[in-house]
Amino acid sequence: MISTETFKFLKELKQNNNKEWFDKNRSVYVKLRKEFEDFIGLVITKISKFDREAGQTNSKASVFRINRDTRFSNNKLPYKSNFGAFIAMGGRKGINGGYYIHVEPGECFLAGGIYMPSGPMLKAIRTEIFDNIEEFREIILAPDFVKHFGSRFGDEPLKSAPRGFPKDFAYMDYLKYKHYTVLKNEPDRIYQSREFMDEVIDVFKAMAPFNKFLNHAVSEVER
Repeated sequence: MISTETFKFLKELKQNNNKEWFDKNRSVYVKLRKEFEDFIGLVITKISKFDREAGQTNSKASVFRINRDTRFSNNKLPYKSNFGAFIAMGGRKGINGGYYIHVEPGECFLAGGIYMPSGPMLKAIRTEIFDNIEEFREIILAPDFVKHFGSRFGDEPLKSAPRGFPKDFAYMDYLKYKHYTVLKNEPDRIYQSREFMDEVIDVFKAMAPFNKFLNHAVSEVER
């Protein structure tokens, strides 16, 4: 579970997003980050039982920094108002499909897949879906998958068929996505409950075949 103290800290950080406030509360942040890293370590151990590849990482490699990169952004606030971790081979810097936990008061969610794949990776994923449509449909129409994620894979799909694929393909909508990700919004109370770990593992187990399919698709793509 994620402590109520973590939610309190993140709420206050959002209201006081400046270096002076953060420096005064740095010791609290260090304590809460360590708690989050410990939780992610437990999640990785459990994930390794059904996704050995994703389990080949650790919590320090998976948890994102709280400092924002403001170099190319109009938003110059120095800190994120969330804790996040991406669990995959290579950790948060990995490019394979993986599992994401987002902690933010009022905006908590569990997600995964491959976000912003390169051009060659995106083409490989689309080709894998096209060539193995029945296998893909079996994964995304599985009851547990639909229960947790519905039927969308990222936002802003293309309006027309991607280049190189027949326009009369019966399942063209599956090929129009720019990202192949899934997401489940969660209420804060679930994150703060003793049942949260069970929820995380149930959701990620339902996601595992989707990630396996994506990772097979991009396994031979030059990165």
